[in-house]
Amino acid sequence: MPDDLLAPAGEATAETPLASALSERYLAYALSTITARSLPDVRDGLKPVHRRLLWAMRQLGLDPAAGFKKCARIVGDVMGKFHPHGDAAIYEAMVRLAQDFAARYPLVEGQGNFGNIDGDNAAAMRYTEARLTEVAQAMLAGIEEDAVDFRPTYDGEEREPVVLPAAFPNLLANGASGIAVGMATSIPPHNAAEVCAAALALIRHPGASTEELLAHMPGPDFPTGGVLLEDAASLAEAYATGRGTFRLRAAWEVERLKGGGWQAVVTAIPYQVQKARLIEQIAGLLEAKKLPLLGDIRDESTETVRIVLEPRSRNIEPAVMMETLFRATALEVRIPLNMNVLDASRTPRVMGLREVLRAWLDHRHEVLLRRSRHRLAAIARRLEILDGYLIVYLHLDEVIRIIREEDEPKPRLMERFALTDTQAEAVLNMRLRALRRLEEAEIRREHAKLTREGKGLEALLASEARRWAAIAREVEETAKRFGQGALGARRTRIEHAAPSVAVDEAALVEREPITIILSEKGWIRAQKGHLPPDAELRFKEGDGLAFLLHAETTDRIIVFGQSGRAFTLKADAIPRGRGDGQPLRLMVEMAQEDQPIALLRPEGRVLLAASDGKGFLVEAEELLAEKRTGKQIMNLDAGVRAVVCRPAAGDAVAVVGENRRLLVFPLEQVPLMARGRGVQLQSYREGGLADAKVFTLAEGLSWRQGGRIRSETDLTPWRGRRGGAGRPVPHGFPRDGRFD
Repeated sequence: MPDDLLAPAGEATAETPLASALSERYLAYALSTITARSLPDVRDGLKPVHRRLLWAMRQLGLDPAAGFKKCARIVGDVMGKFHPHGDAAIYEAMVRLAQDFAARYPLVEGQGNFGNIDGDNAAAMRYTEARLTEVAQAMLAGIEEDAVDFRPTYDGEEREPVVLPAAFPNLLANGASGIAVGMATSIPPHNAAEVCAAALALIRHPGASTEELLAHMPGPDFPTGGVLLEDAASLAEAYATGRGTFRLRAAWEVERLKGGGWQAVVTAIPYQVQKARLIEQIAGLLEAKKLPLLGDIRDESTETVRIVLEPRSRNIEPAVMMETLFRATALEVRIPLNMNVLDASRTPRVMGLREVLRAWLDHRHEVLLRRSRHRLAAIARRLEILDGYLIVYLHLDEVIRIIREEDEPKPRLMERFALTDTQAEAVLNMRLRALRRLEEAEIRREHAKLTREGKGLEALLASEARRWAAIAREVEETAKRFGQGALGARRTRIEHAAPSVAVDEAALVEREPITIILSEKGWIRAQKGHLPPDAELRFKEGDGLAFLLHAETTDRIIVFGQSGRAFTLKADAIPRGRGDGQPLRLMVEMAQEDQPIALLRPEGRVLLAASDGKGFLVEAEELLAEKRTGKQIMNLDAGVRAVVCRPAAGDAVAVVGENRRLLVFPLEQVPLMARGRGVQLQSYREGGLADAKVFTLAEGLSWRQGGRIRSETDLTPWRGRRGGAGRPVPHGFPRDGRFD
């Protein structure tokens, strides 16, 4: 490559390892994302885009008492002057500040379509209008009195605040959420009056613990209401560490109907759950028969939420039906708490409740100091001018003569009356009408008033106790201003323990009969209803029926393999229909060399036997396994396989070997075990066990012969003790040595 393509003439180049260059640039990007986009400032609870929106609206004069302006105009100002990003992102942030179901205390008052709780989007910015709310006005109060630092904007043509004065505790009151590079934040909203009460407690008792603060601020208060289910210990730990989760449920009530019926009415849904999507989810589960206790759902919402849930039967307990809905739908959600914020030095870190309140109060203390000094300086400048005016009134004729006769009256006035440059300029700019005697009295009253105010500010700046008392009064005023009426009332009910409602897991699945079909090549499927054993079934070419089991959708099914392992399937998870189904090994982790020898429901006892003639009884419930890998029930030696897994209903056991010798003995001689190798059921010189079954001795032993069932009632020749060799099978016994 020619050298002139590497760098422009006259510019030096330096070689840098690629890994070093990438890490340096990625770190810069990560820091920019964390500090300038995703994490809120602990002092005002705002991200840069929100802060810039409020500042731009303040500059446009969009106070609560002013008229509305088009959102397109506001977004244009923010994008052009302060926030060089896409207009869609800026408008989306602005819309969220105006939505009363998203922000507990909206900072923007919208006019037009700003979306709704159903999840519908806001209208385009050219159609909507906005202005600031009283809360936003409190956030900006004093910003023009040197309360906070300003910095140049991205192009250097304007200046923007680094942080807002924040007389309102916005971080906790409105919450925040965001994802940065390698970190995230999630702070739920709280009640402003309760936050102020906790802040006042911290002012009065700087060493207050988290538990003492939570006595004033018991937990989140979501704009959409609901019921918070979290015990006091969990809440205290979450707020102490700054990390945790909250369990939030929809609020509901029972409406009694004529005739003894009832319906459940949801009056508040969890925070950030879209109502339309929630109803769609419940309706989908209802159609899929996953909510058997629910009969119907209707949305009767107007300005308030009203979702009607009808039970399938009036005999169902309301709490039980709602519990199944809470478990299966977004009527119950988990709200994370991760108070990861930027502190006063712009460093991201996770803070507890006490640290967050302390940071806000320290910021208000700094704002009070700066505003007091700014006001004191303004008073000093005004007193200086008023002193000049008073000198004029004492020597009015001489001042008039100097102004009329002197070519340069300003230096002459300064020399004659010892005026400062500011005083002389003010005297020269004085209007003639201000020379009245009445105006002199007004100036003296203003001078006295400002002198008293200045002394008060000096005393305030000299005493930390007075400053904190002033901050306490400000916080009390904020609590009074925003803690009353519909806006200030708590909306989320806190219950420290969830109601104890016992719900059978089977209630989550509709109970109906099905037939489970397992093919010889391991394909499993289910069909509705109980099919007869001789039903005509379709399989892939070269495949056939291995097992056919009558069950119900609420059952758990046991698959037992030659390896002696038991696997568990949920009946409602088995593919249904008239297709080929699904390979069994996709549902359980059965080894390729392992083959199923039984498909059964977990009822009663089961006889297990291996090819070496050993076996035992086991409770069917013991065969259930929680994992896909199953559970080892029979401990088999090398070369030995399990060949029998049958229900043990009866009082006798019939065992037949590959040598076609039959032995019958009492069932009581077979031990009941949970797992193991078992005992010897029958002995062989050669070969092994072919089959075994449990039956009722009085009814006789039966087996399938051709297309009919044959029974043998006189079993005296074959009766013996467990472990014997047995005698040759009866005439007509199947050649494969199987009873069925």
